[in-house]
Amino acid sequence: MNKTLLVGLAVLTLSPLAAIASCDSVKADITKKIVANGVPESGFKLDIVANDQADKAGGQVVGHCDNDTQKIVYSKLADGSDETSASPKTGSSQDATAQ
Repeated sequence: MNKTLLVGLAVLTLSPLAAIASCDSVKADITKKIVANGVPESGFKLDIVANDQADKAGGQVVGHCDNDTQKIVYSKLADGSDETSASPKTGSSQDATAQ
């Protein structure tokens, strides 16, 4: 009986450390998935923020951790190869010369 009580107490004492590690492990898993999709690690960042700060982080929420009290926010970094920027050849069909 005493061993069970001691093990339970140890688990409760160490649970905050496990919660911190779980956010880091979730962040690492998300990083692996993003890199596997062809995005270089230097092209993005992931931030762990509190739930109430997620909308102020300036990115897209891609995960959660710590019993859903923290959010993981993805932000694309400007490295000159931003695919969302328009190229000089971008235009409408009205811009094309009539044949």
